[in-house]
Amino acid sequence: MTTIWQRSVRFACFAGLACVLAAITTTVVAEDKPGDIRGTTLDPTADNLAATWRKANLVLPASLTGRDRWQGIPSAAPEVTGKAPLVVLLHGSSGVAPAVKDFQVWLADTMGLASVAPDSLAIQDRLTYVSPVSVKIYERVHALRLAELTHALEASKVWAWVDRSRIVIAGTSEGSVAASRYAGPESAARLIYSWSCEANYFVERPRLGFGPEEPVFNAISARDPYFSPSNPWNSDYAVTGNCAGALKGNPQAVVLVVEADVHTILNRPDVREATSHFLSSVLKP
Repeated sequence: MTTIWQRSVRFACFAGLACVLAAITTTVVAEDKPGDIRGTTLDPTADNLAATWRKANLVLPASLTGRDRWQGIPSAAPEVTGKAPLVVLLHGSSGVAPAVKDFQVWLADTMGLASVAPDSLAIQDRLTYVSPVSVKIYERVHALRLAELTHALEASKVWAWVDRSRIVIAGTSEGSVAASRYAGPESAARLIYSWSCEANYFVERPRLGFGPEEPVFNAISARDPYFSPSNPWNSDYAVTGNCAGALKGNPQAVVLVVEADVHTILNRPDVREATSHFLSSVLKP
C-alpha cells in the first residue's frame, strides 16, 4: 500500500531582486512498512456486515440474464430466469481487486457460474495491515471474514435463482482462511487459493471446517512469498506450503502446487484449467 502525501512549499526572493512569491506542490511518497496498521475496525456488527454485502461484486452469467453477462452491486441486479450455482468468493487483504473481478468474469463466461464477492473494505475505518503483524490481529481479521461469509450465505437466500445444492465457497489469500474454516452445511465444494491450510505465522491454528470427503480444490505457488517454507516468518513452523497434509485421505480433494514464486495465482491459465476440471466434476453443469 502506498500513501501519497501532498506538501505545499513557499519560496521568496530577497536582496533587491524582483521577488515573486510562489506556491508549489511537491509529492512525497510514503511506503507502508511491515507491521504498519491503518484503521481500527474489525468488529462483525450488523451494520458492518451489511456494508460488505451492500458493496459486494455480483456477476451473473448470460444464461441467467438472457442477454449479456452482468456485473454490479446486488441491489442493482436485473431480473433473471432459471437456476444457477453460486460461488461465494472472499477476496484477499487488498479487497475486491481487479484479479478478483477478473476471476468472477471468467467463472461467468467460461463456467456459466454466478458469483458474489463481499467487500470487507467497505466497512468504515476497516483495519488494514502490512504483514507481519501480531497473530491476535490476524485472528480478529479471520473472525470478521468468517462472519462476512456466513452473512453472505444467509443474505443470498433471497435469490430464488440460486441452486442451493450447488453453492461453492471460495477464497484467495486472507479470504481463504475463512473459506477453509467455515463449518456449515451449505458448501458443495471449496476453492482455496494461495493458502496452505496449516499452522504458520498467519493463524493461531488452522481450525479447518471442511469434512473428510468434501470436495476441496487448493492451488498455491511452490514458493509462495507468504505461506511457503521460504518465508522466514514461518521458520518456527513445520510448514509444507500447501493443503495436502490437511486433505490427506480425502478422495475428492485436489491440490495443485504451481512452480512459481508469486502469491496471487487464481487467474493463471493452468490454475483456471484445473479449477474448471474440478468444478465440472463436482457441479456437473
